[in-house]
Amino acid sequence: MAVVTTLAISPAARAALEDWLTHLRALDGRADKTVTAYAADVRGWLSFLAHHRGGTEGLTSLVTVPVGDLRAWMAHERGRGVSARSLARSLSAVKGFTAWLADRQGADATAILQARAPRFQKKLPRPLSVDGAAEVLDSVGDDAREPWVAARDTAVVTLLYGCGLRISEALGLTGADHPLPEVLRITGKGNKQRLVPVLPAARAAVARYADLCPYDLTADQPLFRGTRGGALNPRLIAAAMERTRNRLGLPASATPHALRHSFATHLLASGGDLRAIQELLGHASLSTTQAYTGVDAARLMEVYATAHPHARRARS
Repeated sequence: MAVVTTLAISPAARAALEDWLTHLRALDGRADKTVTAYAADVRGWLSFLAHHRGGTEGLTSLVTVPVGDLRAWMAHERGRGVSARSLARSLSAVKGFTAWLADRQGADATAILQARAPRFQKKLPRPLSVDGAAEVLDSVGDDAREPWVAARDTAVVTLLYGCGLRISEALGLTGADHPLPEVLRITGKGNKQRLVPVLPAARAAVARYADLCPYDLTADQPLFRGTRGGALNPRLIAAAMERTRNRLGLPASATPHALRHSFATHLLASGGDLRAIQELLGHASLSTTQAYTGVDAARLMEVYATAHPHARRARS
């Protein structure tokens, strides 16, 4: 089947899609990249329907699509070489749009909303060992040409590993956050806020960078700067990590994000509570934290047995 275009999407469907995307941005606080991906997914679905059914149709018909048509779209996507993982994401976008449209149209979208996503093997994160993480923090600045750049790179990776921050969250700090407090208020994905304790080592690393930085770290400007004074590009930290892992003989999975994985995994291995780690990472779902840390069923049962009130009553 030929690849479809968006030309056949009706004006009403296009307008509904734009309204839904606005809703995602304004009310759900979705990240721009997520909204862009969802927009492409739903446009592909609407365009396929128009071609598959021989023309554009009303909004209500988009909600009451029979499951056979949905399966035909999924088969079409797989035939184009779309992976099961990507198709599952696309289906999630289609369901979200359909549920929103069904609510507006007062229609029944059961056929689409109950459709199962294709199965795929989730790639579990690969954290560094405790020694590997320590080596990265000790040597990530070794290749820097200037002492302040070395201190900067060390400070950033220390925040990733010591506080479990995403790279975007670390680079989102401003001069107003210096000196770092004992507890940081971080705004993560979906504008969800969380409190993150800051280790003395992280505060010290950021303070050393601030002392050496040649730029004025004003409250309304980024805390971490590039060599020309602008906001630090995350690719520079990724490059520093690449040089470091090559020098230390660490695997290719030793990326900046792996330090956040390592933060969670090492906390759990040291007896940390899974729910507390979920809060520190800013995960909406405990299952995400479970996958993040590679925790097994036995560890989940251990957490349940020590924390759940019903489990405690059963033992008494």
